[in-house]
Amino acid sequence: MLQELKYVTSQEVNINKEWLSSHFNKICILDSNEVYNDKNTLHYSKLIAIGSSEELIVNESKNMMDQVQQFYDKKKGWLFGYITYDIKNNIEHLHSKNIDGLGFPLLHFFAPKVVLQIKGNAISAFYDDDFVSKEEAEEVYKMSFSQQNISEKNELLGIEIHSKITKQEYIDSVNQLKHHIHQGDIYEINFCQEFYAKNATINPEEVYEKLNTISCAPFAAYCKFDNYYILCSSPERFIKKSGNKLISEPVKGTIKRSENKKEDKQLKQELRENAKERSENVMIVDLVRNDLSRVASKGSVKVDELFGIYSFKQVHQMISTVSCELKEDTSFTDIFKNTFPMGSMTGAPKVSAMKMIEQYETTKRGLYSGTIGYIAPNGDFDFNVVIRSILYNSNNNYLSFMVGSAITDKADAEKEYEECLLKAKAMFEVLGE
Repeated sequence: MLQELKYVTSQEVNINKEWLSSHFNKICILDSNEVYNDKNTLHYSKLIAIGSSEELIVNESKNMMDQVQQFYDKKKGWLFGYITYDIKNNIEHLHSKNIDGLGFPLLHFFAPKVVLQIKGNAISAFYDDDFVSKEEAEEVYKMSFSQQNISEKNELLGIEIHSKITKQEYIDSVNQLKHHIHQGDIYEINFCQEFYAKNATINPEEVYEKLNTISCAPFAAYCKFDNYYILCSSPERFIKKSGNKLISEPVKGTIKRSENKKEDKQLKQELRENAKERSENVMIVDLVRNDLSRVASKGSVKVDELFGIYSFKQVHQMISTVSCELKEDTSFTDIFKNTFPMGSMTGAPKVSAMKMIEQYETTKRGLYSGTIGYIAPNGDFDFNVVIRSILYNSNNNYLSFMVGSAITDKADAEKEYEECLLKAKAMFEVLGE
């Protein structure tokens, strides 16, 4: 049975990731960084899943999402996990043949032994007393916030970051995709490229701390799934369920920031008025509206905000919000089968765009443009979009991050490449490039 311990602290909460990583094979820290909370309506500052009482790992199956539903129905408690982009192959008649250096399982969820939920100075510790005693939960709480001494090993030295494609190859592909757009095959496509390092030895906790400090994103995550690490600084929510309401917040539109306040304000206004960015955004909003309509009660789909401009440490982003009321008896599986992958990472029409993604990209996306999140005991959930993230396999020492941009008929290939580098800036900086 799920139990709760309540604590109040007057000190700033610092999580000892090094202790957690050395004692548990499964950790998932979701951090809002308390960024634009009015929009996020997050129920926590940080949500931390520690240890595993049971897990679901799926590498190949025709009914993957059904297995998640069955796992949740069995546990009826907290679940944390990820779903990779390539689950699309089980939702639609698609395939993936590109190279995958990371080798993440297609889907991985676990029922944590302890969940710590931080709201301001209030901390709740949830634990299942069938697996964890009160004393053990109290010890996990105590050690999770003990003083952290991240080791200084200079482990980032010697990492050589390579690109899977050259700049010219990227530009050629964008121009070919524009040809498809002019022919009417697609309207928009999210075209991505991979940066990677082989034989990379890193301290994941240190890399995440640096990345999170630089980006300070609202859907950040530090996750350890055995030897797979997710160091995520995502600004984007994929989908949230609260009661019978669904919310999706697609991000389409990016511009750099400036340290000069006047110039920064001008850049923000430039993004707001940019016809291409607005065109990209509205196409994806229409796609999300269509996806939600499949699980929504009649007439309930609405656009709560169109072309909202939100500022982060390194970039301004254009973010829209779409919501709906759910039909009765709509399951987690129903929702994900009808909305995943997120339109902001595919393009429109979605299936046609995904086919071209496989044709023109050179890397299997895996967890990139997939999602990380949680399902609460009451069935509510919240999942992000895995972008601006470093993914790492400590078994084969393969490190990867991908970036992309939306290609429309108005796209300038050179500028799209520059946008990719802007999105990759924080990852390069963290890795010492």
